Amino acid sequence: MDFDYVIVGAGSAGCVLAARLSEDPNVKVALIEAGGSDRKLEVRMPAGFSKLFKTPCDWDYSTTKQAELAGRELYWPRGRMLGGTSSMNAQMWVRGTALDYDQWDLPGWSYDEVLPYFRRAERRAGSNHGDVYGTDGPITISELRSPNVITAAFLAACEEIGLTRLAEVNGHTNEGYGTTPVTQLRGHRWSAADAYLRPAMNRANLTVLTAAHVHKVLIEDGRAVGVLYGDDLRVRAAREVILSAGAIGSPQLLMLSGVGDPDVLADDLIDLVHPSPQVGANLMDHLVTGAFYQCPQPVTLSGAESLPNLLNFLFRRRGMLTTSVAEAIAFIRTSPAEPAPDIELVFVPGPFVDHGLTKPSGHGITVGAVLLQPESRGRITVRDGQAVIDPAYLTAEADLRRLVAGLKMAKRVAAATALQPYAGAPMEPYWGPESDEELARWIRERAETIYHPVGTCRMGADEDSVVDPELRVRGVAGLRVVDASIMPTLNRGHTHAPTVMIAERAADLLKAAS
Repeated sequence: MDFDYVIVGAGSAGCVLAARLSEDPNVKVALIEAGGSDRKLEVRMPAGFSKLFKTPCDWDYSTTKQAELAGRELYWPRGRMLGGTSSMNAQMWVRGTALDYDQWDLPGWSYDEVLPYFRRAERRAGSNHGDVYGTDGPITISELRSPNVITAAFLAACEEIGLTRLAEVNGHTNEGYGTTPVTQLRGHRWSAADAYLRPAMNRANLTVLTAAHVHKVLIEDGRAVGVLYGDDLRVRAAREVILSAGAIGSPQLLMLSGVGDPDVLADDLIDLVHPSPQVGANLMDHLVTGAFYQCPQPVTLSGAESLPNLLNFLFRRRGMLTTSVAEAIAFIRTSPAEPAPDIELVFVPGPFVDHGLTKPSGHGITVGAVLLQPESRGRITVRDGQAVIDPAYLTAEADLRRLVAGLKMAKRVAAATALQPYAGAPMEPYWGPESDEELARWIRERAETIYHPVGTCRMGADEDSVVDPELRVRGVAGLRVVDASIMPTLNRGHTHAPTVMIAERAADLLKAAS
């Protein structure tokens, strides 16, 4: 099969690219996805995302044993279906700060330059959001339809301890607290597949292949000419191959195609096509540690899976099952010396333990602390063709210190008067550690990913970077990477929004190059 563009991965970035590039009826586009359909109730139901974990819709990755996290292997869910992880995330649309993008210090990627691409993607519901958002883009962003009563108490607690209420968490800066904007439409999840791909699938020039696992980029005479998938099936690209397989899949595919660190490739008996030692390096992720408290009132998400709640969702698209789980957030600085927030507090009106895979023992709440800008750097490598994930969590000493400070702030919010009707004694497995040493132990024993890996195909102006500022893979013509893996540093927010922005801008770059 011959196309102009071949896109690998139908996640947040791939759906955007497929829709934007196929706007030209004279261009033939193929979008190739390893997973299958996203037509599942648990996808449509905002609160149902953890029900998709460890199913065929999930890549179900695990990290290597993490020395600084008590030797644990951490579970990393990633979406394997149309929409990718945007079909099973918590729907939080949180861009980060202007400083995040300005610090990249790359032409075309400053905050002022990327802001139009955020706005081009956005359709913000409501009329009280000023000029922060776009209003006619594909991705609908709204407030939660049925926020939990405890969420208002969390917001009041943030005010009580002196934090600043944000009119919008997606402004120039995000220091302060507010409710979480979510990618939902009338109480349903609104993924990248819903927003971009599904409207474009009626176009004759767009072909979407599912259950098609790409194994290799075909490179001839230094140029990417297509991909190999399934049982030796080939798709050719006359113009460009675009990897949008995410922070794990994109570097893995580059290495399997002979582009990477020569030592890593030699260890896995992969023929070297082009040496690029930074492929897979620079891995960053947001680490979160939660404090759990018993709730004396039966109003938490522990009771969400009742028949009345299911019927309320199915027939009215309202109630607990429309929650994003993380209903409110606060961004704080643990030191005045920090140029911007380094910790995010995430509030869940329920006990979110073990990725939601463990049924809670009763009613409770969670206040989590997220390390926003880790100094630790990990790496993706390959072994027997499979991705080996080593985030190297907490290998930088400052990361643990910041998380301890963040957890202390989470405990302070939970102790505020406004939350006392809902925050009782510590809830298992949390024992309510007090000292810095005890908090550090709790973090090492219980910290988990909040699902934001980036950086493994780093974009840069330097020759060591994997891709240049136009997202072209150095050393291989006709090949680009467009997804969160190109981010030089991790944003002080969540990664779905910047991934969509990256793809919107990449679409313009590709059109300009044609």
